[in-house]
Amino acid sequence: MECIRKQAFTGMNETLQTVRMMQKKYPNQIQYVTLITFDSDHTKLHFDNTLADKTTDLKWKAYHPCAATPLYDAIGKGISKVNAQVEDGDHVLVTIITDGYENCSEEWTLKMVRTLIEKLKKQNWTFTLIGTDNLDVEEMAQSFAIEEHMEFTQDEKGTKEMFARERRSRERYNCCVAEGAPMNKGDFFKEN
Repeated sequence: MECIRKQAFTGMNETLQTVRMMQKKYPNQIQYVTLITFDSDHTKLHFDNTLADKTTDLKWKAYHPCAATPLYDAIGKGISKVNAQVEDGDHVLVTIITDGYENCSEEWTLKMVRTLIEKLKKQNWTFTLIGTDNLDVEEMAQSFAIEEHMEFTQDEKGTKEMFARERRSRERYNCCVAEGAPMNKGDFFKEN
């Protein structure tokens, strides 16, 4: 993500702004945020089950992409952390964004991550996977049992467009939850 650090940083902050906006638009849907960034050198927990209106935009120095991709560890640890904090009946949206394939996890395997995702999808959890155009995002998503996936061009324009589309999709998701009308599988990123 280093080559698109500025756009990724801006996009994360715009997504946080969207979550805060959704909290205001749907005050009966209490929005919590857990935001984790990771690479092989460090994992940073920016927000941990934080009420949306208590979040702030990230500071530039808080986001330092570099090194390798312990994707299974990041997903497994992140999902486990959130799972320990939610209650039965909660709707959970997990968004995974990566520019690389798994290459250095030490604790979690693909099978462990997939099993956890399959279990939680039965409990009102929605998983999305967003990856750069140097990856086979569809195949990667299928390996995780994730139906909702999107590929983006890893440049300034492509990254901006991806985050804009993700935010629009997030808004539709919140509307569906508020109306009690679930999205069809595979439609999360679908735009009319």
